[in-house]
Amino acid sequence: MRDIQSTVEWLLNGVDDVVSRDLLEAKLERSQRTGTPLIVKLGVDPTAPDIHLGHTVVLEKLRQFQELGHQVVFLIGDMTGRIGDPSGRSETRRQLSKEDVEKFAETYVAQAGKVLDRDRLILRYNSEWLEPLHLAELIDLMSRMTVARILERDDFHERFSQHFPIHLHELLYPLMQAYDSVALKADVELGGTDQRFNILTARQIQEAYGQEPEVGLFMPILEGTDGVRKMSKSLGNYVGVEEPPDEIFGKVMSIPDSLIARWFQLLLGERPEVIGERFKAGENPRDIKAELARRLVARFWGEDWGRRAQENFDRTFRERVVPDDAPVLPWRADWAQVGAIELVAGLPGIPSRQEARRLLTQGAVTVDGERLEMGSTVSLHPGSWIKVGKHRFFRVQDTATDSR
Repeated sequence: MRDIQSTVEWLLNGVDDVVSRDLLEAKLERSQRTGTPLIVKLGVDPTAPDIHLGHTVVLEKLRQFQELGHQVVFLIGDMTGRIGDPSGRSETRRQLSKEDVEKFAETYVAQAGKVLDRDRLILRYNSEWLEPLHLAELIDLMSRMTVARILERDDFHERFSQHFPIHLHELLYPLMQAYDSVALKADVELGGTDQRFNILTARQIQEAYGQEPEVGLFMPILEGTDGVRKMSKSLGNYVGVEEPPDEIFGKVMSIPDSLIARWFQLLLGERPEVIGERFKAGENPRDIKAELARRLVARFWGEDWGRRAQENFDRTFRERVVPDDAPVLPWRADWAQVGAIELVAGLPGIPSRQEARRLLTQGAVTVDGERLEMGSTVSLHPGSWIKVGKHRFFRVQDTATDSR
């Protein structure tokens, strides 16, 4: 068992800020002395269906609390999600329907379970206590916070100064999020740096209700595969947790070497100085990066898939061969002469002709090693192979005569 100081050091590895370290030490000491686990909260408003590695930075820290035996609560903001977090917004968010929220929540839980131990995870929905809240109770909650304090929030202050509308229901958001911590009697809350106002508000409201304030742990924003901008689906520099193993492995191998130690720290909990020592000792950065890629694939798909993805990558990109387990496309007679857009739009995983055009325009599709141009035609035959992007391959095979 770690002593309190080493436990705190372990938990704060990779954390951008903590409010406050002394309180975290006190809570951990009391928990150890009394045998009472801390209640550790992560709140998520389900407003997007897919989790990428950037989201898992916070989940990885939550998992560390699970390893220590604390009571981790994954809170789905199904009620607050119907308002929408105004953090970083210059305009009012669209209110989600109850059906939208429930659908997104299911996806979040399934994908977060790839990082968290589901057997040691308590799942709660904040509609449990926010929906039954009576008007008198809501007025009492609102009396604990001033309008001036709410308008100190950067996004509200900016919108107010530029005469952009701020709706009353948006002003309720930080109060409702804070009341979640009161209802759960949270000891610790995790969030990104963009959640600072919300978590500090929760601490204030807890004290107003006579509770000890929670500790706020603020995690940094993860840079994407380009090494510069934050990871985002809209920027195309993301790695999704449900992407195929080979896709995850290949994308991780594409990151600049400058990100390796940081990704090890934020995504796998490693000390950055340990990785730094491996560089100083002359270890090949490619091998260190391959370990990172393998362990991330293993995190989401299991050890066998991690090992297999590394073997496939080695064969594909070091020996320049198509992976043995590349999906097979049954050869069709009309592929003897087929238009580029028709071919690409019909490939598995390509959702639309618009996406096919984008890939072709970017030169991201090759057939038998030759780049496929927009507007061109190509002749396919059994044995041809198609590459889409850096990591997706397809084999064309005559299934009527090939028994393999």
